[in-house]
Amino acid sequence: MEIFLVGGGREAKAAHEPFVRACGGGPIVAYALDDADLDVARWESTLKDAGATDVTVVPVSPARPPQAADLQGAAGVYVAGGLTPAYHETMVAGGTEWLDAARTAGLVYGGFSAGSAIAAEQAIVGGWRTEFQQRTVDVIDSDLAEDLETLTILPGLGLVPFLVDVHAAQWGTLYRLTHAVLATGIEGWAIDEGTVLIISSDGTPTVQGIGAATHVRRTGPASTAVTVVS
Repeated sequence: MEIFLVGGGREAKAAHEPFVRACGGGPIVAYALDDADLDVARWESTLKDAGATDVTVVPVSPARPPQAADLQGAAGVYVAGGLTPAYHETMVAGGTEWLDAARTAGLVYGGFSAGSAIAAEQAIVGGWRTEFQQRTVDVIDSDLAEDLETLTILPGLGLVPFLVDVHAAQWGTLYRLTHAVLATGIEGWAIDEGTVLIISSDGTPTVQGIGAATHVRRTGPASTAVTVVS
């Protein structure tokens, strides 16, 4: 299964084009959270601006989670952005039969912001502070913490084995990701807006778009190695 993880951003045409090409011109089903901020036209135009011709936006919520039947005949499945804890509740905790169907059908997966974060085996869903070396430290501005105080990592979709954080350069989430890597020992990627981290079917990562993605791995109890890929 090819995986395309976009770091967010309104100017994201270049980041979406590789996903759309991988779908081979086939239909794309886009899941978007059905809340007060739902903008169906935004997600349709985002994908069509990148070359898609057949896009169906399916609003989802805990009351109406994604269903396997939604993906009948699709070439790709796309999970949009918004409040990450709400996407996690809907797309992961709400049941993953839809994902089983996508895997079985060999669909291409595209995630945007929240849709990228929850793709991980262990998903960073929000939070702005954590415990480090027996004290509490701030890891991001509290206004960007997605309504969570403590750095929160929950089981995700399991599409990739590493942690994912998004809006890296724009929100400063690389620092939060670094603490998540130190806490869990799991490597991670922080993805800039307008940028896509592509994971091929053999697990090879590449980066395209207007920004960069930063790989972080733990090298000791309080140290990491950081590699920027653009």
